[in-house]
Amino acid sequence: MAPIIFSGIQPTGRKHLGNYIGAITQYVAGQDRGEPAIYCIVDLHATTVAYDPAELRARVLDTTAILLAAGLDPERCILFRQGDVAEHTELCWLLTSVTALGELNRMHQFRDKSAAQRELVSAGLLLYPVLMAADVLAYRAGEVPVGEDQREHLELMRDIATRFNARFGEGLLVVPEQRIPAVGARVRDLQSPERKMSTTGGSEQGTVYVLDDATTIMKKFKRAVTDSDDPPVIRCDEDKPGVTNLVEILAAVSGVSSDSVVQELASARGYGDLKVAVGEAVAAELAPLQERYRGLRDDEVALEAILAAGAAKARAIASVTLADVRAAMGVGPPRG
Repeated sequence: MAPIIFSGIQPTGRKHLGNYIGAITQYVAGQDRGEPAIYCIVDLHATTVAYDPAELRARVLDTTAILLAAGLDPERCILFRQGDVAEHTELCWLLTSVTALGELNRMHQFRDKSAAQRELVSAGLLLYPVLMAADVLAYRAGEVPVGEDQREHLELMRDIATRFNARFGEGLLVVPEQRIPAVGARVRDLQSPERKMSTTGGSEQGTVYVLDDATTIMKKFKRAVTDSDDPPVIRCDEDKPGVTNLVEILAAVSGVSSDSVVQELASARGYGDLKVAVGEAVAAELAPLQERYRGLRDDEVALEAILAAGAAKARAIASVTLADVRAAMGVGPPRG
């Protein structure tokens, strides 16, 4: 039996190569495996840090257009905006009853983001993983495609579901499994390969955006940090993070293994050949998406209609789970 697949994507920031390899390509592949495949643009999560409301709305539509341009088909998957389905927030509150405060305080994302906040550290930031759990558990999803950096949140989600079932009834919630891509699970910043590619914590020259033109993409890859090995050695290893990052990116966009890339470049004259190869491959991969995006983004009415239709489908599923959870917890009037 095919699993229900669920994943959420942040609308904040410009989408970069890490988002594309680690999440978006998985979404496209998953829409023909999931029964159904459900993808959510998590605008509620975006409100946990400082943001501009008008920009948030625009970024939601940017993200929607990118997902559609990448190959998501609303007829083959459910695509919606998180804030349009109220079941997420109610289930989040109900799940706090089986979530330990200490677990939330220990989340790396909370510690990192709260340390970076200059003004208010919101309670929403602390509860972020519980809302994330509600996002998935509302659909009784069996599979969650995520990047390596979300492993901690997935483990907490599994603990929450297991704890809820133990207290209120076995089988009420599905304990989901994570699906991390074999190649490209953690795309690194091209200038600082010790950290992941990011629109918030990364460098501008080290971040390749999905909508960067081919010239910009090539410049960024040609300036990518490698190492000082002389003669240059193209291989994947923990002590070669820059080279490993480039090899894994090339492998991911080419649909081959990292070992195959290393073998293919065995006769390369140096790191320059590797940088050109990966830059050209990434530019070629993103060009069709960029062309389709330009045709989609201008029609905001059509984008909103797609999100609304997806929300109706999502609500039909999530409302059943929420009704079961409320009944099991003794919340609201008894059934029947």
